[in-house]
Amino acid sequence: MNQKPLSTAQILIMAATTGITIANVYYAQPILAQIAAAFGADATAIGRLPALTQAGVGIGLFFLAPLGDMLDRKMIVIVLELLLAVALAGMACSGSLLAAYACSLAIGVLAVAVQILVPMAAALSQPGAKGKTLGIVFTGTLTGILAARIFSGYIAQWLGWRWVYGLSAGLALAVALLVVVTLPRQHASPWRSDTGSYGALLASTVRQFGRFARLRRISCMGALVFGAFCSFWTTLTLLLSAAPFNYRSDQIGLFGLVAIGGAMVAPWFGRMADRASPERAQILTTALIVCGVLCVTLWPASLAAFVLATLLIDIGVQGTQVNNLAQLYALDETAHSRINTVFMTIFFLGGALGTFVGVLAWGAGGWPLVSVQLLVWSALAMVVAVLNHRASLATA
Repeated sequence: MNQKPLSTAQILIMAATTGITIANVYYAQPILAQIAAAFGADATAIGRLPALTQAGVGIGLFFLAPLGDMLDRKMIVIVLELLLAVALAGMACSGSLLAAYACSLAIGVLAVAVQILVPMAAALSQPGAKGKTLGIVFTGTLTGILAARIFSGYIAQWLGWRWVYGLSAGLALAVALLVVVTLPRQHASPWRSDTGSYGALLASTVRQFGRFARLRRISCMGALVFGAFCSFWTTLTLLLSAAPFNYRSDQIGLFGLVAIGGAMVAPWFGRMADRASPERAQILTTALIVCGVLCVTLWPASLAAFVLATLLIDIGVQGTQVNNLAQLYALDETAHSRINTVFMTIFFLGGALGTFVGVLAWGAGGWPLVSVQLLVWSALAMVVAVLNHRASLATA
């Protein structure tokens, strides 16, 4: 049965829904110091919170996101949002660091609702406008990632960090209602399988990685870019809360305003992907990330350098990801969710690894060592972008 294409209002609602949902993965970053004080934890122990959330997203992507090719995507999103509200309430009430670890992992798993909505948006997009639609939805996603730091910073400063998660639980319930009222049901496309079972679905998901060389390349690039992104934001919090900056959590959260400005360019990159070569554009976007990292490597005590780096890194990450998605959803329209699962699982595992390595680098050598590993992440991403562009020219 043919589905009606998404209206502009529905696309904007999907963008808002993804932003509100994905924000939960990043609330902890600017308030790590407050959470650490509440549980008497050191920097290494508290740094595991965002890493566990990122790992949870990877787990949820592999085991839950493929269901979008089997079940009604709208119902999956509703169920995940309701369970997310429960996990957020548990985080708000957690009495120990171990309980916070468990809730952080669960929050990551359930926030995978975003990766049900993105293939849904791609499947319902009008022909020739897929990149534009994905650009708008991804703008919502990235705005949520970045606004999370502002929201959590201010709420934690004035009400306490537990209120961040309590209020977020209410937002998750509101999002579930919004999806019920506004979005269409979107049944899975038929997929080739002898059994149609959940096990066969997971096996088919794994096989997607071997089907497409392009998927392997952009998955690697996505993991490297997101690893740099997550490592930067986690260690930025640790740096800005210490001397010589000594910023409060609400002041650290203001860096999200700079990054949100960068998020506005995502639709532009989406339109570029519809009209031109997304592979070529990614050489530029990964170069922006390298330039941003160089700013904070060369001028580590300059506030202006960190503001500029924040803008460059976020524009680079957003542009790279929008162009990744434009290539991703052109591979096989009957396997959107499974292909998206492979890509986003690797993407978020890259983020978890970047967070983990960044925290280790901070503990072992401070910002100088953090800068080195950021340069490694971003330079490797640019190398993969060049290789992907050359491969696309060879197969053109």
